Amino acid sequence: MPDTLTPDGLLAELATLLGPAGVLTAAEDIAPALADWRGLYQGKAMAVLRPANTQEVSACVTLCAAAGIPIVPQGGNTSMVGGATPTEDGNAVVLSLARMNRIRAIDPVDMTMTAEAGVIVKAAQDAAADANCLFPLSFGGEGTATIGGVLSTNAGGNTTVRYGNARELMLGLEVVLPDGKVWNGLRRLRKDNTGYALRHLFVGAEGTLGIVTAATLRLFAPPRANEVLFCSVRDEDAALAVFRRFRAVDETAIRAFEYMSGLGVDFAAKHIPGVTWPLAERADHTILVDLASTRADADLQSLAEQVLGDAMEAGEVIDAVVGGSEARRQALWRIREEHPEAQRKEGASVKNDVSVPVSKVPELIRRASAACVALIPGTRPVPFGHMGDGNIHMNLEQPEGMDGDAFLARSHDIMDTVNEVVRELDGSFSAEHGIGRLKTDMMEAWRGGAELDAMQRIKAALDPRGIMNPGKVLP
Repeated sequence: MPDTLTPDGLLAELATLLGPAGVLTAAEDIAPALADWRGLYQGKAMAVLRPANTQEVSACVTLCAAAGIPIVPQGGNTSMVGGATPTEDGNAVVLSLARMNRIRAIDPVDMTMTAEAGVIVKAAQDAAADANCLFPLSFGGEGTATIGGVLSTNAGGNTTVRYGNARELMLGLEVVLPDGKVWNGLRRLRKDNTGYALRHLFVGAEGTLGIVTAATLRLFAPPRANEVLFCSVRDEDAALAVFRRFRAVDETAIRAFEYMSGLGVDFAAKHIPGVTWPLAERADHTILVDLASTRADADLQSLAEQVLGDAMEAGEVIDAVVGGSEARRQALWRIREEHPEAQRKEGASVKNDVSVPVSKVPELIRRASAACVALIPGTRPVPFGHMGDGNIHMNLEQPEGMDGDAFLARSHDIMDTVNEVVRELDGSFSAEHGIGRLKTDMMEAWRGGAELDAMQRIKAALDPRGIMNPGKVLP
């Protein structure tokens, strides 16, 4: 191996390639890239690389591959499962896409946007809006998460029930492969039936097969009418019944349908300034319904009144408030969006990002909550999330008075308890957060046999040296 490909020689070559702003090695400079958002993992790395374009990414990967140095791709570092955190051995480099933040093109006729991997999701939304289009991917971390990251994890979010996950919003990709070659698959075609759909290999692969450097994304017509409702409901079954009522009357109007437990709303009102209960009385079960239409004359308020009236008469809805103004709609959404932060401030929590068939969501919430309380008495279930697509964040807050670290030490017991219910309901142990480092040990039990074998063969074929985001996804 040439001297230039020793670790020190590699860093020297990379510094020459990327310039002073492109290679960070000082402890204080690389520290933010070494810990995950939830504080579950604290890794080490030789350096943080900050390439400014695809050619520089390719050169970085080529050099690291030659030296056998692992690479951890990183976007906004908002992974909930440690998917962008290096391991503790310190042998890897973190490759940040933050400087690759250009919108390369927007076409309002084709309804497409080509954006680099480091573009923040909120910036992509704003750029689409400036072109009188809509980029619909939306979730709590959209002000930090990046396009490359959400594609690498196949993020879902609040509007999946209407627009689908990140995968459904992607038409083409540009990817740097583990040997440094660049695959340019930035196609804007709705139909392209030419062999294997390689782009789908990299969506959800969490950087283990290559580094997404740019993507061509689908855009939509922006809504011209919008309304948000916050309702208290009798129970979980009533929440699902209300969803079915809206779907039966006008399925196309539903942009989001979210469930929240009363305890989750309590935490938001307790810990988040400006958040209050929007209803006259507290309730154990609540829903948030977001309605939208591209028709300016769409009477969403009448639609809401019709459905809520029938649901109240059936005893499903107890009370409801309609946003009415944009400020009020944002305030209602804030209750839902601040759930993760409110739970963090309340204490230690174990997060379960799971999915089941939509029809099984009420049973999931009831059974998993009861099972976790039986496992650790005093545990406070805080389920919330996307009832409309079957994805519930089945989170558990530490019992009052229990040591937080002691509770977190039972994390895998709790996750196993939730997953036992999920498996019986034909669900998945990861709905939208991915596998990362947190859930690799579950892959054998859930995806073992032919499925996991195929994944491992694909990994070995594309990344035979195993340098791409090691320790993630595969056991």
